[in-house]
Amino acid sequence: MLISLALFIVCNLSMVCHAGEQCRFISKGVEYCFFTLNPLSEIGDGKIHVVRIDPSKATLKLLTASENDKRVRTTAQWCKDFGLVAAINAGMYGKDLFTNVGYLRNGSYIQNRQWNKKYKSVLAFDPLRPGIPPAIMVDLEEPDTKGRLKNYNAVIQNLRLIKGNGINAWETSDKRWSESAVGMDALGRILFLFCQSPYPMREFNEMIKSSGLGIVRMMHMEGGHIASLSVRTREISLDLAGSNESIITPDEVIKSQWPIPNIIGVKAR
Repeated sequence: MLISLALFIVCNLSMVCHAGEQCRFISKGVEYCFFTLNPLSEIGDGKIHVVRIDPSKATLKLLTASENDKRVRTTAQWCKDFGLVAAINAGMYGKDLFTNVGYLRNGSYIQNRQWNKKYKSVLAFDPLRPGIPPAIMVDLEEPDTKGRLKNYNAVIQNLRLIKGNGINAWETSDKRWSESAVGMDALGRILFLFCQSPYPMREFNEMIKSSGLGIVRMMHMEGGHIASLSVRTREISLDLAGSNESIITPDEVIKSQWPIPNIIGVKAR
């Protein structure tokens, strides 16, 4: 499958895409770009939007409605209320409309203390001591994984898309949906990814692997109409929303964001 890739190439204060599109730095340690998949889905524009974060230069934040004011917000509202330059779903949530379906801890606050046996990917950031990576994404089969996670304030467990060394972990299926995902590249940078066009997940993973982004691990954050990504700076106001998983025609694409209880955000230092 051929991909028209918006390459991250530094050029003064912006980045120039291979396809002629403009990519840019949006704050210190944070970049935004997009690339277009080819062949295109029959639904949506086929674009994958990417926010790439250097966690040694920008601050990742885990924010939950249950820990704050019990108010669910769109990612646009999370950005506005908490001064974030970007925000994405933190994961799928349960029937109570608040609790992450995988383990979730934010400092001393534990929203879900149960480890989901089916979920094999964990993101952790905000280290408790110096000398360790500012963020890690790990596979739960790795030795002493939970021991390493104790060194971080923010720990989020989710469904795995790509496991260590860039191995596609999703089984073949015809089911497709809009996708918000979080990945990590070989340099330890965190990437927020959003695609409104619905694709089967195994195919989506392969396109990401061949995109040149260098992602070695990736987790599923949300699918369908709840999938969201916002980028908010003086120059960019971008609020993206997924589409219904049962969409049949382009007219059914949803353009307004759904309020969600848990997000991962980026705050400029």
